[in-house]
Amino acid sequence: MDKKLVYFLCTGNSCRSQMADGFLRTLGSDKYEVKSAGLEAHGLNPRAVVVMKEAAVDISEHTSDVIDPEILQKADYIITLCGHANDNCPVVRNDKAERWHWGFDDPAKATGTEIEIMAKFCEVRDSIKNRIEQFVKEGR
Repeated sequence: MDKKLVYFLCTGNSCRSQMADGFLRTLGSDKYEVKSAGLEAHGLNPRAVVVMKEAAVDISEHTSDVIDPEILQKADYIITLCGHANDNCPVVRNDKAERWHWGFDDPAKATGTEIEIMAKFCEVRDSIKNRIEQFVKEGR
């Protein structure tokens, strides 16, 4: 069975798309090839690494990448995780790809104490995990 290619897109490929990438690799690597990228490469957010490690998913070796047009062309699923990426993603000429938008708050924009900021990262992480679990269960 050929694996379906899932391409997660976000603004900077630093938090949300990295979390989605990590969860789908962990929960669905038997069915899916997983890639992630951003409109820009902001670098991997260290707080995202910490909260994912707490969820037993290691994304510490992930890289923050810019959208690759070739991967866009090959993708079976193109999933944006923030409104900015959804609105500004390059036009895709790929008739086979299903394009979805799963909007999540940007935890990197959270303010407050370190505890409050980390709580926001955990909230977004858990929301992404729930959505990935649903995606895998649906078995598209």
